[in-house]
Amino acid sequence: MEGRGEERFETKEMDIRSMPSSRHASLPYRVGVPPKQNFWTEFSSTVKETFFSDDPLHSFKDQSRSRKFVLGVQAVFPILEWGKRYNLKKFKGDLIAGLTIASLCIPQDIGYSKLANLSPQYGLYSSFVPPLVYALMGSSRDIAIGPVAVVSLLLGTLLQNEIDPINHPLEYRRLAFTATFFAGITQATLGILRLGFLIDFLSHAAVVGFMGGAAITIALQQLKGFLGIKNFTKKTDIISVMHSIFSSAYHGWNWPTIVIAAAFLVFLLVAKYIGKKKKKLFWVPAIAPLVSVVLSTFFVYITHAEKKGVQIVKHIEKGINPASVREIYFTGDYLLKGVRIGLVAGIIALTEAVAIGRTFAGMKDYQIDGNKEMVALGAMNIAGSMTSCYVATGSFSRSAVNYMAGCQTAISNIVMSVVMFLTLQFFTPLFEYTPNAILSSIIISAVIGLIDYDAAVLIWKIDKSDFIACMGAFFGVVFASVEIGLLIAVSISFAKLLLQVTRPRTAILGKIPRTNVYRNIQQYPEASKVPGVVIVRVDSAIYFSNSNYIKERILRWLTTEEEQLTTAGLPKIQFLIIEMSPVTDIDTSGIHALEELLRSLQKRDVELVLANPGPVVMDKVHASKLASLIGEEKIFLTVADAIQTCSPKFAEEV
Repeated sequence: MEGRGEERFETKEMDIRSMPSSRHASLPYRVGVPPKQNFWTEFSSTVKETFFSDDPLHSFKDQSRSRKFVLGVQAVFPILEWGKRYNLKKFKGDLIAGLTIASLCIPQDIGYSKLANLSPQYGLYSSFVPPLVYALMGSSRDIAIGPVAVVSLLLGTLLQNEIDPINHPLEYRRLAFTATFFAGITQATLGILRLGFLIDFLSHAAVVGFMGGAAITIALQQLKGFLGIKNFTKKTDIISVMHSIFSSAYHGWNWPTIVIAAAFLVFLLVAKYIGKKKKKLFWVPAIAPLVSVVLSTFFVYITHAEKKGVQIVKHIEKGINPASVREIYFTGDYLLKGVRIGLVAGIIALTEAVAIGRTFAGMKDYQIDGNKEMVALGAMNIAGSMTSCYVATGSFSRSAVNYMAGCQTAISNIVMSVVMFLTLQFFTPLFEYTPNAILSSIIISAVIGLIDYDAAVLIWKIDKSDFIACMGAFFGVVFASVEIGLLIAVSISFAKLLLQVTRPRTAILGKIPRTNVYRNIQQYPEASKVPGVVIVRVDSAIYFSNSNYIKERILRWLTTEEEQLTTAGLPKIQFLIIEMSPVTDIDTSGIHALEELLRSLQKRDVELVLANPGPVVMDKVHASKLASLIGEEKIFLTVADAIQTCSPKFAEEV
């Protein structure tokens, strides 16, 4: 009885295998083959979707020549478009926001210039010209422009590796302007060529780790001013810094400096806590740095604490930005160094600014043009390099204050620039007695926010490989250097991308009971396998980089299933169905891999069936004649259609 039953089953299966073409014809839909396109039409369509997916010329269609000119000018200078709708109510919000961020940026800029190993006035210069240029060309309403801690540290570290800022201050400053110029060229070029998607290769996890590590490094560097140490290491790694701190503990620390720094750091942290707890008091942490500078400067002035070893800012040059075009290296050995440093600093500054712009645009529900932002940032840094500025970008802390202060447009940046103009013209002598300790406290309180614990915890929960990238960047910055941390961040991001491309996921599918839906059996344990059929889904495009892996992985799935069936005494596999809906594209290597898979299956007496190939895949399958090799009748619209043909008994029973 048992033998006769197996014989009947075997006969039935042979009948089924002889039916595909007739049953295929009875199915309601066949897989469509897209119409053949002209090569240049297809190529231009691909280029347009890659570089002009936002259709930037849409507004120019069907417009007169004069109107196109006006729209072109407005595209370069968005202020000419929204400026027509500007009113007094909006100016009130921008005025308050501009004054608020100005009070925050003045002490920060003086401190950040020290991170870049430049004199204090260069930080102030960088918050005068660049914000004006950005206000004319930028598309974000909320970004506050100026020097930032991470870029200042990165620039200072890369520059001092080439030139000693103490022994050769002029050459160092010239190289800083050169790097700023080429940072702007890099940013503008990426925007003009619409290559902004390249910055997305630096993953969010890597950026979180890099920023956190940079924050720790910046805070450690500030211990020089916080503790009043005169002889401090030029290295940025934590081991060198801690060794420098403890080796000077007995004779290098200045206790009046420590008291001033610690007292005002507590004041700044309390102010930040108040602003975080009560949103209406956002102005408290915003003006706290300037209040700290005023109070500490007055204290040092009346007590003459500088005579007791408290280091002060001393002279800050009065007057607005002097021209620096002639100081930029356009020839010589320093040109290539400036290009290299500018490229790195420009991309990091761009990444931070675009991320900030997108964040606040999402909060206010408006769109920013990423490529226009890059052109605007590039233009402001090119202009800045010619007016004694170093690399400026969007600051998250200042942008947050700008947003909470009620800014309406980029006019808040112009208000801040006007305040900076007045400061440079009239008030810089007032900062002569400002202690370095207070600047260190301001920077420490500012960079603490760059350490995003919640984001790191979330990354751990979501994706362990992302967490490795995050920690790799973090420890690279902390234990090696900023550039090593950046290199690790980029390397791990690319490694993850390559891993996902070269080792895509595949899955065995089963049928969900009482439906015609086929899903991953690991995700849905109740899904049942189809007797005599293996259904494999490929979750990636099939390219030269992964085609061999996909072919071998499918064969391993098949071998595993056959071994399990043999062990259980069940009928052998007769059909292999590849669910291709996630396969967005396939190249010649992918076609070749499918041809090799087909030959391997023929040797095993297993038929290859394709389900739901997309238009691009279907076009290439036909162009390569693979469709005729597989058989037109074995290409189905859905897995359910394929099962209905290959295993009709199962399709009816389940």
